[in-house]
Amino acid sequence: MQNIEKRVIELIEEKIADREDLFIVSVKMRPNKILEILLDGDNGVNIDDCAQVSRHVGFHLEEENVIDSAYRLEVSSPGIDANFVNIRQYQKNIGRTVQVKLSDNAKVEGTLLAADNGKISILQKIKEKGKKAQEVETELPFDQIKATKVVISF
Repeated sequence: MQNIEKRVIELIEEKIADREDLFIVSVKMRPNKILEILLDGDNGVNIDDCAQVSRHVGFHLEEENVIDSAYRLEVSSPGIDANFVNIRQYQKNIGRTVQVKLSDNAKVEGTLLAADNGKISILQKIKEKGKKAQEVETELPFDQIKATKVVISF
């Protein structure tokens, strides 16, 4: 399966080489024979982007006979409620409210200010009883982060 995923990543990179705004979130061959490709973009990803990648990958997988049994190819964006899995997703969401679950299961919520290779910075509102809420910038190293997702508010 690792060879399949590796080849699929090569094919996707080949297809989106001229689109610096698009990036791969994940490629997984599920046990139920579903090949799942998640794409994202700095300005989002649309149905045409997904369709083009699907056609390109599907054509080459069939042409090269990479997968020897029936499978289903699914190409989509990860969705707003999905956890972040790479640095580009953090950078894309700077300025948005996120919830971060830490290794010790503590949760931190605030505005994502920055993300680099080692850490993220979040602006939290801390409210103590009887006092005005204060904004505090908190740095969280990636090795302490279990999951991060955008907080959806209506």
